[in-house]
Amino acid sequence: MTSRWTLYVPVIALIALVLTFGRDLPSYVVALVSLLLAGAVLAAVHHAEVVAHRVGEPYGSLILAVAVTIIEVALIVTLMVSGGEKAQSLARDTVFAAVMITCNGILGISLLVGALRRRIAVFNPEGTGSAFATVTAIATLSLVLPTFTTSSPGPQFTPAQLAFAAVVSLGLYLLFVAVQTRRHRGDFMPITTAGEVIDVEEHEDPPSGRAALRSLGLLLVALIAVVGLAKGVSPTIESVVASAGLPQSVVGVVIALLVLLPETIAAVRAAARDRIQTSLNLALGSAMASIGLTIPAIATAMIWLDGPLLLGLGGTEMVLLALTVGVGTLTVVPGRANILQGGLHLSLLAVFLFLAASP
Repeated sequence: MTSRWTLYVPVIALIALVLTFGRDLPSYVVALVSLLLAGAVLAAVHHAEVVAHRVGEPYGSLILAVAVTIIEVALIVTLMVSGGEKAQSLARDTVFAAVMITCNGILGISLLVGALRRRIAVFNPEGTGSAFATVTAIATLSLVLPTFTTSSPGPQFTPAQLAFAAVVSLGLYLLFVAVQTRRHRGDFMPITTAGEVIDVEEHEDPPSGRAALRSLGLLLVALIAVVGLAKGVSPTIESVVASAGLPQSVVGVVIALLVLLPETIAAVRAAARDRIQTSLNLALGSAMASIGLTIPAIATAMIWLDGPLLLGLGGTEMVLLALTVGVGTLTVVPGRANILQGGLHLSLLAVFLFLAASP
């Protein structure tokens, strides 16, 4: 049953966006906008779950991952247009933060919640492994290789290299979606602790087509409000980061945290219902979409944006990425995880957040 507040909050948030867009906001308005932003995030989670229940897995998690990534791309491009020279590395910082948050934060807390509920969190290693391998390949291509190419100075691709990386990243993402939704859909369905596939929810009838379409529209409204209101409070975030003496890359971390909050809440709720595979679909699908869709979109935007696009990671970030890949591989292969694996991934996220603030 749809709560009334989930119907009204996205519309109110969108009205607030229209009234505050492009204006300098006093502190009390920033506080109000932040409350509406939080409400829009929670409403987005609710409507995404309604749509997911209607279309079933893995389509539901795919819809949320793609929708949120589109909003992430819009936010990055908008801030790059107005950010000047300091925004040259914003795409890299945000995308890398998204990878660390999804592959360590969302994945880790999902496994922890599932293991606390059932002692062992069970998922399909074939589907999860292929998703994790695709994330690893796209992340290495887009975020590691630019540091080592020699055709242009600095951690950046030449235009030809950037175009090639964008095409390959998008191609791999689309190939994965085809595998996930058609040829090997069963590998991405939630399973019980006994290994039986759960194709439908047992305790609740799916919503009607009309209700699902309404939720889909309100989901888009809520996500637009989230990115717009986040942009409105971003000057405050940037000033707070600067006044605290933190690196500029922290802005990208904050953006990723805001954008991925709906997926985090949805993944935790799925894990609490013993749908660990759904949680992992959300985590890895979001990581994949964050790179596979963001990099091509940013590459296209660079046609009219000025300045270089810094994509290559530094040494510390590459170590964290390699550690995440190693630990994640050992987590995924058995198809079963306990609280230790969840704690390991959350510890890696904590290390990332600490080093982002204190490099």
